[in-house]
Formats: sequence, C-alpha cells, structure tokens
Amino acid sequence: MTRLNLLLGIAIVGACAYAACSKSTPEPDRSGAAATPANPERTSEPEPAAHPVAPTAPASAPAAGGAATDDLAWDAPKAWQSVPNANTMRKATYKIPKVAGDPDDAELTVSAAFGGVEANIKRWAGQFGNAEPKTEQRTPNGLKVTMVELKGTYAGGGGMMGAPSAPKEKYMLLGAVAGNGEREHFFKMTGPEKTVTAAKKDFDAFVASFRAK
Repeated sequence: MTRLNLLLGIAIVGACAYAACSKSTPEPDRSGAAATPANPERTSEPEPAAHPVAPTAPASAPAAGGAATDDLAWDAPKAWQSVPNANTMRKATYKIPKVAGDPDDAELTVSAAFGGVEANIKRWAGQFGNAEPKTEQRTPNGLKVTMVELKGTYAGGGGMMGAPSAPKEKYMLLGAVAGNGEREHFFKMTGPEKTVTAAKKDFDAFVASFRAK
C-alpha cells in the first residue's frame, strides 16, 4: 500500500469517528414537567361506595282481638228505619216508630270509640239525672256485651256535637256496649218509655246478632 492510500484511509476512519461522536443524546425537557407515559395507569382513588340505606321497620302487627273490636256486624229489625247519620261520629242511625200515645219516635245510634265501658255508662246515667243504671252481661257470638237500662227525665238529646235539648220526661234508654278490646261499639236507643219498652224484644234480637266482621 502506498503512502497516499494509507493517508486516505486514516482520514476516512477519522471522519467516521467524528460523525459518530457528534450525534449527542437529546437533552431532557427543561420545563420541569414529567413526560406522560404512553399508557398511564389510574392513579386516582376509587369513588367510595354509597352509604347503605337502613331497612324500613316492619309495621306492627294488630293487637290481639282487634278484629272483634274494630269492626262489628249486626242485623237490624225490619221495623227499624235506617236514616242518615247526624254527624261523622256515628256508624249508623235507626228510627223506631212510636207507639200510640207517645209524642216521639225512638232513636238508636251506633258509634265506636275508646274510653271504656264504665265511663260511658256513667255518662249515659248523667243524661238521666244520674239515675242508677240496670246492667247485665251477655256474650253473643263470643263478644263481651254490657246491657244498660235507664229511665227518667232525659236531657242528653243534643249530644256532644249539638246544643243541649230540652229535658224530656218519662223517657227510657236501652244500651249495649260491645267489644273485646280497647275500643268498643256503643248502641244506644232512647225515646218515650212506652215506645222503647215495646221495642225491647227487637233490641234483644238485635244484640244477639252482634258478631265480629
């Protein structure tokens, strides 16, 4: 190899080495921001689970004997006339035709309320000048029924919802308080003594028909 060729070879090798060294690695981003990876992983925490809803408490079961107390059925005598109730406290109202010589028809009202048997009998007696009531116990179709009878001057015709009526002499009350629990049904017949006395047989059959729905 000639001296010229040797010098050309050395020059070529040097040029290649210089070119290789001149390719520097790119400098990092000087902005300070981190590079975003191609497939970033989820770094946020998962959303918290919804708070559980407390279950609704079941409705209380009805008290024992509620059916017998809360709703009753009965059969009214054919001679009694069903008429509109005078107020919303009544469940039924019947007119009993007067007998000859009496000035008024008798009336029977049906209502249901709390308060107890004795308190109601005392209230009825107060409408007859606190007369001593005659009472009797019966058990038609398994129901507890307290029968009540009062006679005298009646001053309770107005009732709780209306104005007091004028006292009526020679009046009579036949009543029945029925129920096997806290709430009772009140059956109250009032009218001239002869008319109520004549209706007593029908009233007894009426009470005998009481039954729980």
